[in-house]
Amino acid sequence: MFRSTILVSALTLLGCLDISRVNLLHPPADSFDTVFPSTPAQPDLFVAVAQSSKAKANTPQVKAQLAIIRYVDQETARVVQPIPSQKKGFRYAVGKAIDPDKLRMALMRGSAANPGDKVQITNIEFREKEIIVSINGGTKKHFDWRQHVQVQMTGVPMTTVTPNQTAPAQIGAELVLDFGGPVPELTPDQLKHDLSPFLAFSSEHSSAVNWIQTLPPQFQQAIKDHTAVIGMNRDMVLASMGRPDQKVREYDDQGRETEDWIYGHPPEKTVLVTFLGDNVIRVKSYG
Repeated sequence: MFRSTILVSALTLLGCLDISRVNLLHPPADSFDTVFPSTPAQPDLFVAVAQSSKAKANTPQVKAQLAIIRYVDQETARVVQPIPSQKKGFRYAVGKAIDPDKLRMALMRGSAANPGDKVQITNIEFREKEIIVSINGGTKKHFDWRQHVQVQMTGVPMTTVTPNQTAPAQIGAELVLDFGGPVPELTPDQLKHDLSPFLAFSSEHSSAVNWIQTLPPQFQQAIKDHTAVIGMNRDMVLASMGRPDQKVREYDDQGRETEDWIYGHPPEKTVLVTFLGDNVIRVKSYG
């Protein structure tokens, strides 16, 4: 009886409440627009960028650059004259003869490639007034994850795997083609022509072959025989025998500085080519 009385009293009290405005707890759909007015729709920035990039790609200049990257990048070539290993690359004016003094000074710090070497174009960068061509990876050092692999097994000490440890490090270089003004629209063949002071892309009619044909007969024959003879300069010896296995500098009896290029490893057959200045003064064979 007591429970029934409580239930009836609760229902009576609930009926007295004004519930006509309960729905205000849920504002009408358009109230958000009143409190937070919507902003005009903005164009999709990603679409705008994509359209801009597409429009840029259709310009003749970009089309020419894409063709150069497609047909010159990753190409192999033969070196015509030494390429300096300068960190900032060797700069030369397109269409003008290479300054021999400037090249000689740049080579004092070493060469990345020499006449007869086979190299590869690994990157082409276009700038407003110049084109930078990277050779054999360029002058920037790259991280090789294979040289930093660590292997560990349960119960076995950690070891570092370094494959090809005995492989010689490849020397990279960069050629900076200075156009003296805005870079023109070039075809792949035109860029190859602009690189011809250092690189020959045709093995059959290369500048290197033409250069050899201008040498005295005894030097031409020595290059064919892959030997060195007295009177050759460094470029001729490089074209004939390639890079030496070792270089040693010393002084002769007259106090003159000489440089020995050593080919081979004793007790195997070894050839010693001695330079005084830029010319060969002595060739000796051992073994």
